[in-house]
Amino acid sequence: MSKLNTALLAGGVFTALLCAGVASAASDANNIPDLMAGGNGWNSAGGMTSVPGSPPPVAQDPRFKFVGNNTNRRPDGGYDQPTWRYADLNNPNLTQFAKDGLKKANDLYNAGFALYARTSRCWQPGVVVLNLSPGRTYFIQTPKEVDIIWQRDQIVRHVYLNVPHTQNPKPSWNGESVGHYEGDTLVVDTIGQTTKSFVDAFRTPHSEQLHVIERYRLIEDGKALQVEMTIEDPMAFVQPWKITKRWAKDTTQPQGGDVTGTYNEEIRCMDGEMVNPLNQVYANKLEPLPTASRADF
Repeated sequence: MSKLNTALLAGGVFTALLCAGVASAASDANNIPDLMAGGNGWNSAGGMTSVPGSPPPVAQDPRFKFVGNNTNRRPDGGYDQPTWRYADLNNPNLTQFAKDGLKKANDLYNAGFALYARTSRCWQPGVVVLNLSPGRTYFIQTPKEVDIIWQRDQIVRHVYLNVPHTQNPKPSWNGESVGHYEGDTLVVDTIGQTTKSFVDAFRTPHSEQLHVIERYRLIEDGKALQVEMTIEDPMAFVQPWKITKRWAKDTTQPQGGDVTGTYNEEIRCMDGEMVNPLNQVYANKLEPLPTASRADF
């Protein structure tokens, strides 16, 4: 447990929880996976991958080249200028509701709006986008609950084990998650996510009917973690669709490079960092910062 940086969460809450938590049951007869990984985190490794046979997720419009951060390295050692997501509205699995929402995001792109991840404006992303986000993910496993903790912004998901969903849960950023183990796989079922969140980095909208099932399992002899997500929402998608996401086990040593590659650091949203207050034309295009008075949390 001492490998965890006590600064990972404000006030050392994360470390305290790990020290107090019940040890992982990875060695029991049911082969429950040790997602706690001896106190190590799981570092985001790549984006989402479509599952064969599934309808495809929303993809980049081929007319607009997407360049991610620190990709497309040039011979001089630098990187190409990053660009923004622009959804291909020709995806046959999208309903008109979803296309209308994506068009709003594309129109923001056309108007010159910088489509940073919403976490850069201090908004929580929702379950699917949280899994697709950069940075590290940590797990705390107890007999009754699994906590999934994102390294940034102190976002914590609570997965209650071996219990049914409540009736009509109040919508929230992470929804209501219940789970159980199926052999070496943690299965998480989530409903009740607020419609203020999106389903992906393209800002695909969803309704209150959004239903997400995640299946977490260790791969590559425990050196990597994979989640298979099934996303269902009849308001947004013609059929449910599946993707996988992979994480690599974090090391115990500091890593160089950009801020995403550093070790177990605490990263928090800085209020207002993505807006120039002197440029009101641009500022007016931005979503407001979330506030408790508007029940954004």
